Amino acid sequence: MKKLYFLTTLVVLSAATFKANAQSNDDGISDLFKGNPGDVNKLINAYTNPLFKGFGNSLNGGWTNTAKTLTLGHFDLRISASASIIPQADRTFDINALGLTNIKATSSPIAPTFGGSDALSTGITISDPADPNNPNRQYKTTLPKGVTQYVPAPQIQLTVGLIKNTDVTLRLIPTTKITDDVGSVGMVGFGVKHNIIQDFAKGAVRPFDLSVAVGYTRLSYNKPLSVRPETNNGGTTGSQDYSNQRLEGHFSGWNAQVILSKKFAIITPFVAVGFLTSKTDVGLKGNFPFVTGVTPSAVEADRKPTYTTYANPITIGGSSSSQVSGLRADLGFQLELSIVRIYASGSLAEYKSVNAGIGFGF
Repeated sequence: MKKLYFLTTLVVLSAATFKANAQSNDDGISDLFKGNPGDVNKLINAYTNPLFKGFGNSLNGGWTNTAKTLTLGHFDLRISASASIIPQADRTFDINALGLTNIKATSSPIAPTFGGSDALSTGITISDPADPNNPNRQYKTTLPKGVTQYVPAPQIQLTVGLIKNTDVTLRLIPTTKITDDVGSVGMVGFGVKHNIIQDFAKGAVRPFDLSVAVGYTRLSYNKPLSVRPETNNGGTTGSQDYSNQRLEGHFSGWNAQVILSKKFAIITPFVAVGFLTSKTDVGLKGNFPFVTGVTPSAVEADRKPTYTTYANPITIGGSSSSQVSGLRADLGFQLELSIVRIYASGSLAEYKSVNAGIGFGF
């Protein structure tokens, strides 16, 4: 029981680490609330899409490290974590290509995404919709910098052997509040694996194991936010009650694979090919202030943003650009030491990833 509690705690902390990195504070989100809701929605999606694609890819990892299935009554309890690498092409975006209404790049239009460089700072100019061509009613600021190119996701799962060369896997993290800053995380998933080589080599020595497997994972996340107008502003229209701000997200993924493995003493190398798909459904709930105007002044330093409050304004993800769908290839091994097992693998897909973990069973 102590081992189970320890493993569960590690997984929850892994989930917390991901979100702490993704939203270590609200500055990244706050810095994107520059302009009307339509413009902000496009900016937030462009900035966060690589984060959610990477997370969806990581969520699909770590299902198995061997084609061999467990026999009836045997089990394997494991904890692992996957980390996807955001490719170079998804580390920046072009502000001018977003079709923004009242925002344009001050100089270079290339801005970092979540996976971009923390040294790249991109300036933008916000025009007052009431007088968009008046230089005295334009407000200049910067977009948030990149955070990290690595996007992790946790897995904790129990696999139980059934009859007919088949085992089933359950992934589960009960909804758990980590802290007020990190938020709450919950996960559920299921998988099935069948060793087809045993169907054709009954009673014979099998040169290898060959299985087909499918798995589904869904993670839910809730985090309180604190997006406020700048202290030095030109006023706010609408509600100024921001106590109900939060981020609500659901991440789901399917993964189907054909797995080939061969055991040599205590080590089992494996290779797998398959298809994965993931979906992101994230929204900002509550009252949020948007920069929707600029107080006029001939002196740039004296121009101040004015705000309008909107309720439940933003949907993040949900578009094809934030989804992952395509072929996947995995290569790795399982090291078996009595009842303890150590796992590691690497994956080639749209987003490359690595997975490592530890488990026990018999």
